[in-house]
Amino acid sequence: MKEEHRGQRPAGGPGGGFGRGPMGPMAMPAEKARNFKGTLKRLLGYLKPRKLRLLTVFVMAILSTLFSIVSPKILGKATTKLFEGIMMKLNHAPGAGVDFGYIGQILLLLVGLYIFSAFFGYLQQYIMAGVAQKTVFDIRNDVNDKLARLPLKFFDSHTHGEILSRVTNDVDNISSTLQQSLTQLITSIVTIAGILIMMLTISPVMTLIAVITLPLSFIVTAIIAKRSQKYFVAQQRELGILNGHVEEMYTGHPIVKAFGRERESITRFNEINERLYHAGWKAQFVSGIIFPLMSFISNIGYVLVCVAGGILVMKKTIEIGDVQAFIQYSRQFTHPIIQTANIANIIQSTVASAERVFELLDEVEQIPDRIDAKSIQFPKGRVKFQDVKFGYKEDVTLIENMNIDVEPGQTVAIVGPTGAGKTTLVNLLMRFYEIDAGKITVDGVDIRDLKRGDLRSIFGMVLQDTWLFNGTIRDNIAYGREGAGQEKIVRAAKAAHADHFIRTMPDGYDTILNEEASNISQGQKQLLTIARAVLADPAILILDEATSNVDTRTELLIQKAMTGLMKGRTNFVIAHRLSTIRDADLILVMNNGSIIETGSHNELLARGGFYADLYMSQFSGAYGEKEVV
Repeated sequence: MKEEHRGQRPAGGPGGGFGRGPMGPMAMPAEKARNFKGTLKRLLGYLKPRKLRLLTVFVMAILSTLFSIVSPKILGKATTKLFEGIMMKLNHAPGAGVDFGYIGQILLLLVGLYIFSAFFGYLQQYIMAGVAQKTVFDIRNDVNDKLARLPLKFFDSHTHGEILSRVTNDVDNISSTLQQSLTQLITSIVTIAGILIMMLTISPVMTLIAVITLPLSFIVTAIIAKRSQKYFVAQQRELGILNGHVEEMYTGHPIVKAFGRERESITRFNEINERLYHAGWKAQFVSGIIFPLMSFISNIGYVLVCVAGGILVMKKTIEIGDVQAFIQYSRQFTHPIIQTANIANIIQSTVASAERVFELLDEVEQIPDRIDAKSIQFPKGRVKFQDVKFGYKEDVTLIENMNIDVEPGQTVAIVGPTGAGKTTLVNLLMRFYEIDAGKITVDGVDIRDLKRGDLRSIFGMVLQDTWLFNGTIRDNIAYGREGAGQEKIVRAAKAAHADHFIRTMPDGYDTILNEEASNISQGQKQLLTIARAVLADPAILILDEATSNVDTRTELLIQKAMTGLMKGRTNFVIAHRLSTIRDADLILVMNNGSIIETGSHNELLARGGFYADLYMSQFSGAYGEKEVV
């Protein structure tokens, strides 16, 4: 039963900073992937099993967009017929009148087209939702499976926030793009192509006039994007600083209040907030200029089209309804272009997110369990280190030629200054890290010949940093053994001297512990972790002295519970206060990764060496360089 530290959710992650509101020209500058083509190809590999559905989505998008593109042209026919009827009446032509029957048929046709367009649009979104969610489902499964196969070394070298950002923010970024942006991109491209074709069928001359304003729009967009990007970067930087400050002040608010630093904290917040305000204002103002400027350019093109259309109608080259349809097309033409440019920006950020996810998936995994793995049916608890060599880095050896022989039922204390290698020894024993040379055996079986799950089931751990999850007290204790009943849970709690305080809680064993388990004391948390270890009933115990943060009475209670827990088991005790390990069968004194002294408490004191110095320093207060923590 392994204790773990609780990670914190990051205030903002690499993949979570890109806005997805209305499709403006540039919501945020996209972070670029280092290998765009390779990552995109790999991401598309997740879509490959659903290529038939994607093809269907593409066809649905074409049909949905096609009907809406054709509509202005058909509506122009009705306008032409209405105009002709009115002009004939004004000219007093015999039998002149408006053909409302023809117009009515066109209107009914338009209603039908709009219904079909909406229907195919619905189908497109429905199918794409399934494709996107199933794809992201597969990615999340791969990430989760990968995390289960990664060694402890990976988690030690990456912050919780960084890992969470890749698993949540980056995957969500991919999900949103597949769900929204991909269909919008297809629709926009089809719309641009369709509108351009329809405009050309009406008048190539007017099409040339309408398109000639596009380069000017692109130039304006590029200039403003370049200027606003630095403000967006500054905005994100200040936002990150503000989030960090708020999180820091919130988690440490008792200390802030205790030292009377509220005013300083508020002043610091106001300074960062002021910088964020200025950076945000400049970013939004500069990027906001693009809309009026593009509207101005678009209106110039609109006026030119109207003038050219009027001339062509007077020359009877085209009909007035075609001019109306063309004006509608020219007004619609700019939007999908802007949308496509913005989606390209989002896709760039999505590929960057995918690249971070794939980097996680490509991490070196722990050595897989052997297919012919052995098992220890009834572990006795004999542990042996034979010529063990280990280093966290290949060129730096921390432990050299370590030899330990622990008999079943013995209590072994491990002492030494900070960085001596005490925790490393435990990590090797639990096979969180692989040794570089030598052998570690449990009951004569090399731990590398055991499945990790089987090996770790032999051990129980009670660490100084308690870990309890959001749930009932009963569930937290039952974490020690799957399927444990109420009777066994209560028995374990009584053995750990936790039953009394549990029954004083409002809901007893059904009391919900909050996210940080702050509704119970530190000592009570430790008693629950001991109860969890009692329930697991391991053959070997690893104890990291856990009484440094509790009062004397609670310390005695925890020591009593731990003493009961240690009976009849092999125990490894990482000792911080040497007064608690006087009765240990064997004391290993470590320094710089090596065991420099071994023996009982009295033997080591009589020797007057490193251990004796450590022991005496705890009573004299002269900790210095040999302080034990």
